[in-house]
Amino acid sequence: MSSASKRPMTLIAASTDDRALASHLHFAPDTGYIQLFEQRMLLMHGFSVAALRHEIVERLGQEKAREIFTRLGYQQGMADALQLRMHEGEDLSRVMALGPRLREIEGFVRNQAIDRMQFNTSTGEFWADYYWQASWEAEAHLKQFGVCGEPACWMMVGYACGFTTSLMGRPILWREVECVAMGHARCRVVGRPLEEWENAEEDLRFLQIEDFVSPPRPVRTRSTTPPAPPLPADMLPDLVGASAPFNAVVHKIKRVAATDATVLFLGESGVGKERFTKTLHTISRRAAGPLISLNCAAIPAELVEAELFGVEKGAYTGATAARPGRFERAEGGTIFLDEISSLPLSAQGKLLRVLQEREVERVGDTRVRRVDVRVVAAANRDLRTEVTVGRFREDLFFRLNVFPIEIPPLRERREDIPLLVNVFVKHATERLGKVISGLTQRATQALWAYNWPGNVRELENMIERAVILADEGGTLDVWHLFSGEEALTPRMLHLADDGHLDSGIPPGPSELDDLGALLEQAGGLENLETQLFEYALKNSNGNISAAARLLKLRRGQLEYRLKKTRHHE
Repeated sequence: MSSASKRPMTLIAASTDDRALASHLHFAPDTGYIQLFEQRMLLMHGFSVAALRHEIVERLGQEKAREIFTRLGYQQGMADALQLRMHEGEDLSRVMALGPRLREIEGFVRNQAIDRMQFNTSTGEFWADYYWQASWEAEAHLKQFGVCGEPACWMMVGYACGFTTSLMGRPILWREVECVAMGHARCRVVGRPLEEWENAEEDLRFLQIEDFVSPPRPVRTRSTTPPAPPLPADMLPDLVGASAPFNAVVHKIKRVAATDATVLFLGESGVGKERFTKTLHTISRRAAGPLISLNCAAIPAELVEAELFGVEKGAYTGATAARPGRFERAEGGTIFLDEISSLPLSAQGKLLRVLQEREVERVGDTRVRRVDVRVVAAANRDLRTEVTVGRFREDLFFRLNVFPIEIPPLRERREDIPLLVNVFVKHATERLGKVISGLTQRATQALWAYNWPGNVRELENMIERAVILADEGGTLDVWHLFSGEEALTPRMLHLADDGHLDSGIPPGPSELDDLGALLEQAGGLENLETQLFEYALKNSNGNISAAARLLKLRRGQLEYRLKKTRHHE
């Protein structure tokens, strides 16, 4: 480990109890199922997977094959980390130790620690150095291609990255520095936070399922580190993710980008429909043309037609000059109609005609103007339901529904949270001129457990707020993130052994058992209330207003309860 690090680090457990993992593995041959953590598993022939790997290398090339298999391993590591945390509690040292053992049970590799995984949950520091022996991937690659110039344990590297990134809440990059496929006696890997690696671009290629997807970028964690140079103005918008739902959306965008087909983005508010639209436009053949956006819900009903189609001078009171509408301004490019379900019925009929005839007629004019525009629409309501209740025209729905793309909510792609946090922390620190060293483990667990009703937009705003509240050079903690009266689940706070409140999920068969244990450890309701007040004040640096917000109380209520508590003491 770097000698520069002086903060105390936690070592993972030296050994694991295989019975803990065995209790979650079930074979049910009469039903055709093998299950691990209630997830279906497959027991496959290693030689057939090796043959598939060989065919993909031959057909797509080694670079593309490496990306595919590393991404596959990353997704598996993310999934295993989530399941272990749910089933084995929040002891991070124990969960970290179970991951390598689980991969051994699955038959991929034998792990031998040179330096066991070490981490600091308060600062996000991480270090690991391992030998991988009997690597299935390295042996298969060596047999099929002979000694090569690059490491070949692609799935295992991806698994290690996904597993530790999930648990640490920040991008952890593992690099294979020795490999049997390169002629070494055994494989060797080193794991560190992304910021501690140089020239990591190639290592991160697997997180870019397409060129227009953004990889994680190092966050400035020390004031001595020079700020990153500004990005080019014409650079693609940050589109970050590696989960299966995210990748499915990316594949659809690539398919439709080369066409002029109308695209309909569907999904909850805040999932990133505008960001996906910008990406779609940027990689399309209309990229040289303008991208014109209109939020249909933000325009008064009486002005919608003028905004969309333009207006002639004198068409109505106040129309002192002729001006083109959004369709004319988008000539040769793309028009993005956000919240299309809010469009008044009268305007829906005229929009339908524009889509059918590709021509517009300004308000107050009789001349028809041809337009060459690609239409992208977005809706956060179910348009089929809107059609059923009579708020949306059925013929317009069918005209828009040429190529629908459903964007999943953030709670269905939690694997992308660490990557999104990395991007948003980088943006916020650069914009605010601040240095943040990372997230605490409590904050990471809270982000995973939160339900995200506002989706990616809510996460971005939450990170910016947290960076503002955090100390220079400090870490982002739960109270920095969740200081806007977000509804955290009751299970997210429990009393730790040392008497402070933690955000982990305590073990127990039911919510009532957890509450009973909480009261018993605290020694009664009054003691529990006192500890809650002390926790809130400590994490708010003595600021009573901030402590009240953390406890979801008004300042006066907290002051009264503090006086009452101190009076009893």
